[in-house]
Amino acid sequence: MKSKGQRGPATACLETLDQDMTEPTHTDENPAIDGVLRPHPFIQNATVALLPSDCVQNHAANLHLLANGDIACVWFGGTQEGIADISIWFSRLEQGANQWSKPEKLSDDPTRSEQNPILFTAPDASLWLIWTAQISGRQDTAFVRYRISKDNGMSWGPIGTLIDEPGTFVRQPLVVRQDGGWMLPVFLCRTEPGIAWVGNDDSAAVKISHDQGRSWRHVEVPDSLGAVHMNIVPLGGGRHVAFFRSRFADHVRISSSQDDGDSWSPVKDLPLPNNNSSIQVTALADGRLAMVHNWSSRDNARERRLSLYDEIEDDGAGISVDPTTITDRPTAFWGAPRAPMTLSISADGGQSWPIRLDLEDGDGYCLSNNSKEALNRELSYPSIIEADDGRLHIAYTWFRRAIKHVSLPSPQTSPQ
Repeated sequence: MKSKGQRGPATACLETLDQDMTEPTHTDENPAIDGVLRPHPFIQNATVALLPSDCVQNHAANLHLLANGDIACVWFGGTQEGIADISIWFSRLEQGANQWSKPEKLSDDPTRSEQNPILFTAPDASLWLIWTAQISGRQDTAFVRYRISKDNGMSWGPIGTLIDEPGTFVRQPLVVRQDGGWMLPVFLCRTEPGIAWVGNDDSAAVKISHDQGRSWRHVEVPDSLGAVHMNIVPLGGGRHVAFFRSRFADHVRISSSQDDGDSWSPVKDLPLPNNNSSIQVTALADGRLAMVHNWSSRDNARERRLSLYDEIEDDGAGISVDPTTITDRPTAFWGAPRAPMTLSISADGGQSWPIRLDLEDGDGYCLSNNSKEALNRELSYPSIIEADDGRLHIAYTWFRRAIKHVSLPSPQTSPQ
């Protein structure tokens, strides 16, 4: 077992999985992408599936437990992130089924790349789909859209605009406050006029609504430069903890609120690595927290990219600035390996994460997002939920070719 916060390949085992864990096996490069649940190759009592899709690229999954017991998964798919054929897709795993449904396209704007979908069941039982829409690789042009379903995603209402402030991005689910208000974590993608967006100036905020999303109050998160993908986890009694991806590819970050999200503590580093890629955390029924993330950082990178979209041609993007030439402040780091895919458990509200299991390993190559030529080998952008039966369901990007789903028992004891 690696010590808390230590980096490097993992060989941890979990007694709670009732298994003889060894080094995680590397991925099968030609699996069946058909949505069928099959036995996991090295985790006992676990299953694995690759969700069906006809898209060249598939990325940024989010899972959601529906009111009828089905599990829904949304993600974006198309040719390549930043290209206008990227749309939002929806698939479901019916309760008791052993195969994910054929995906349904839920957005199709021919002028914008539509990304980062999330699902939210409102107090009135309506199901909301929320996502971003940007011009090419310019995340500073993004605004937030939505659709509503009254029948657990079987049919959907018209597309509307939820937040029209350019540069507003989402990734993590909404949280309902004690007073019934909705709390939506966002990150703000900003750049100087005439300079192409690369993520150097992104920061975190919370949008709070008391009228079901018709209007929003804006709450800034202190010291959040470079802290994005804010993931709010309720702890009870109006207390919340939030976790962040770091644009600087160094550490997972943390903040907390004691007043139901009206104010937040300054963001600080956790002793967990982060590679400028997404994480997600959920509260388990027993009060512990479960995080899925990549156990890597810029320290594991041998090369770096200029930006996330440096393969996308866009005449309106502005002048690209080599981040290595900026010396007066931190700069976004792109290209750190996006692997392994790790599950970590905390019993102290997220301060320490002593239980760790690598679900899948590989080289995590992400110096290219090209999916047509199968250049990308990342395991990334995970989502995690706990079902009513206590099993954990995790979805993540597999080589940008497909969304992988893993279901496994929830750990119940400390590791050896």
